[in-house]
Amino acid sequence: MSGLHFLKDESGNGTVTVTALVAVAIILTCAVLLWTAATHASMRAASAADLAALAAADTARGLRAGDPCGIAGSVSAENDALLQSCAVEADGTSVRVTVSVPVNFTALDVQLFDATARARAGAPPLDQR
Repeated sequence: MSGLHFLKDESGNGTVTVTALVAVAIILTCAVLLWTAATHASMRAASAADLAALAAADTARGLRAGDPCGIAGSVSAENDALLQSCAVEADGTSVRVTVSVPVNFTALDVQLFDATARARAGAPPLDQR
């Protein structure tokens, strides 16, 4: 029985437990930070899409000079977003835009994904009554 004595020795058990708890804490912290970054990028994309669509619709209606999609692109760029698509609808006064905001991990200089948002501004759609 003396040969199995080393199996009952619990020295080092605390080190293993603390290491496992630290690893779990690091993983949870990374998950929370990623979720926070994604939420923040999503809100920034939604704001940029709304502002770009409103500015483009004002341009399409003739309230300001310029190309509606060009204005949408510059407004989205000012809000750190990239204009993905822009379309002036058939009525000529409504605009649909799609913008994206990258979610980056700056410590490693890695882009994880893009948060995308769509917006429409102008008169009510022609097909709804």
